[in-house]
Amino acid sequence: MRIAAAQTPVFWKDVEAALAYARGVIGQAQAAGAALLCFPEGFLQGYLVEPEAARRAALDLGSSAFADVVGQLPESGPTLLLGLIEAEGERVYNTAAVIHGRRLIGRYRKTHLLKSETVFAPGEDCPVFEVGGVSFGINICFDTNFPEAARKVADQGASLLVCPANNMLPRDIALDWKDRHNQVRGERCRETGLWCLSADVTGARGDRVAWGPTGLLDPAGELVAQLPLDAPGLLVCDAPVFSTK
Repeated sequence: MRIAAAQTPVFWKDVEAALAYARGVIGQAQAAGAALLCFPEGFLQGYLVEPEAARRAALDLGSSAFADVVGQLPESGPTLLLGLIEAEGERVYNTAAVIHGRRLIGRYRKTHLLKSETVFAPGEDCPVFEVGGVSFGINICFDTNFPEAARKVADQGASLLVCPANNMLPRDIALDWKDRHNQVRGERCRETGLWCLSADVTGARGDRVAWGPTGLLDPAGELVAQLPLDAPGLLVCDAPVFSTK
């Protein structure tokens, strides 16, 4: 088994463009033999935190609109983690949807929210999934700053933590954090014995910039593989670099 993570441009309120890009990346990952492919946080609609914009873009995962989105993805290929804005009733969530064969397998809702993310309700569950005999759980971006978030994944017997992220930040903050994201994720690896696969965005928008990182860390918190920070790309890693539990 191989696992993969996409480092992508930001698609701002342009679902059709995001889906077109995703189809190309999925095709590359499938050709490389990947069984699991992670996209960044908020990939589908953009990382929208302004309440009106987020609510307008949010998708109910049981709706025909979401079925139409899933129907535009390839019918075969890797299991996908797709970052999106989810609606359920009056609530809006920052969600990673797990999709395989145009079917929703499950979802993880971001639990730990930034002060700027008041539009989102916090998630309450920490599901674990399996692909190719590998059990994995999900932390979304800021979640990884909290040891208990990764611990909940490890305590369920998972061996892999998958982290969709969206670190498009004001330039001065982005510079300050450029080399710190993996340090934080590495701490979670050392505390739990988990491997960590991250997918992030890259590029610039207004006064904001993103470099990633998109990479794989081992249980010692050491970087095994990482894409260059300043360009979109696809990271593909062989599963033998980590063991299942």
